[in-house]
Formats: sequence, C-alpha cells, structure tokens
Amino acid sequence: MGNIRTTFVKRTAKELLEAHGEKFNNDFENNKQMVAEYSTVSTKHLRNQIAGYATHLMDQ
Repeated sequence: MGNIRTTFVKRTAKELLEAHGEKFNNDFENNKQMVAEYSTVSTKHLRNQIAGYATHLMDQ
C-alpha cells in the first residue's frame, strides 16, 4: 500500500513546481529546503509530505 496524500499536499506541490520548477530536482533534501523557502507551511511533517510529493512528481 502506498501513501495517500491530501489534496492540500498535492495542490501545494504542483503550485510550487509551476512557480519555481527550476529550483526543484530529484533530491528530497533539496526539495525540502525549497518548500521551506517558498511556502508558508507551519509544520515539519507537512513540509516533508509536500517535498516528498514534489520529488515524486519530478521522477515522472
């Protein structure tokens, strides 16, 4: 079974990739820093979920 991500996580990751796609890559650690820099996410758990989904989208 895979992870089920909320609409908020998916929408935020897609919006960040549209706006700042050149800054993101296949490295989770880099994407985690970019999410922290370009969004106003309040918790580390949510930041990591968004960064993980952004990494997943970059792999496709």
